[in-house]
Amino acid sequence: MNYNDRLSGNEAIAFAMKQIDPDVMAAFPITPSTEIPQYFAQYVANGEVNTEFVPVESEHSSMSACIGAEAAGARSVTATSSCGLALMYEMMYVAASSRLPITLACVNRALSGPININNDHSDSMGIRDAGWIQIYAENNQEAYDNFLQAMPIGEHPDVRLPVMICQDGFITSHALENITLLDTESVKKFVGEYQPENYLLKKENPLAIGPYDLGCHYMEHKVQQAEAMKGAKKRILEVAAEFEQLTGRKYGLFEEYQMEDAEVALVLIGSSAGTAKAAVNALREQGVKAGLIKIRVFRPFPAEELAQALANVKALAIMDKAESFSAHGGPLFSEVRAALYDLEPRPRTVGYVYGLGGRDVTPEHFEGIYRRLLDIAAGGDLGPTYTHMGQRG
Repeated sequence: MNYNDRLSGNEAIAFAMKQIDPDVMAAFPITPSTEIPQYFAQYVANGEVNTEFVPVESEHSSMSACIGAEAAGARSVTATSSCGLALMYEMMYVAASSRLPITLACVNRALSGPININNDHSDSMGIRDAGWIQIYAENNQEAYDNFLQAMPIGEHPDVRLPVMICQDGFITSHALENITLLDTESVKKFVGEYQPENYLLKKENPLAIGPYDLGCHYMEHKVQQAEAMKGAKKRILEVAAEFEQLTGRKYGLFEEYQMEDAEVALVLIGSSAGTAKAAVNALREQGVKAGLIKIRVFRPFPAEELAQALANVKALAIMDKAESFSAHGGPLFSEVRAALYDLEPRPRTVGYVYGLGGRDVTPEHFEGIYRRLLDIAAGGDLGPTYTHMGQRG
């Protein structure tokens, strides 16, 4: 049964955790994700969950505790942001290579320096190649829904990978929205029990976790990880279909908005999609065939599906809320350009890095980009293929 409530994104994630009732939560506070363990610790103190809450001395320790718990056979969760995620980096690779399906709520925030507590995607994009599944939310409803889907994805025998559920710091994490929640019984049935095949406390089959891997084994294990990530795409769609049957809310690898006949389009991630949709609506009223693709799943990257969705677009802007310092664009720009390589003809493509450190973004900003795309689609000068949007001076 569904019912309505008004929650912030952080409250929504904490409430999803409460409904799931994981075995272990290890956490160290950092803005803007601090509220998630704060709310959840209240559930623990009130006896509303059976979770073992582990307050640790750092984010590195937080992920280490989750690794130990998950390896022992306990479903484990944590939450972090920004420099906290960066401090976890070493252990993030260990979690993925050990094939431990930990679930992490990442509340995206700019990385230092300079010190900044506002939203961009530099934290999660910095760890994009560690072997974690990455799923991003536009709003609070999606943050809640994505977290409920994380464990059925990551824990599946064909996947067995950790999952990072991302939402934009402050923009969704602290903003109140009306969202639809599932009843706890339905959540527990949908998520199911964690049933690992092998674990440290299984006395019938003693094993080691994270041993030294010589060259004769290391590459084979990395190939297994890579194949699991390929398999995750199918599992993500299976879980999304089950979730749609339960809730009526439809999810895929990405969302297509007004793309049926779009001649110019944007590709982006996260809460900015709502702002960009307002620009698309305004331009459609003026007869402009504008469209938008909002990436939901960044790892595994939906390359083939994106190429199909963008095959008829004449000009395309790829929007990054993270700078990769490649001197060639942001991480999303590189991924999408590679996905489009075999298209003939290919959309004429430009990349923008925008919104760093919480820089404001308006529908007018996006309308300006669409106007540039219209000129490019008509044969105008492509100009710089990579630029920054909204910088002053």
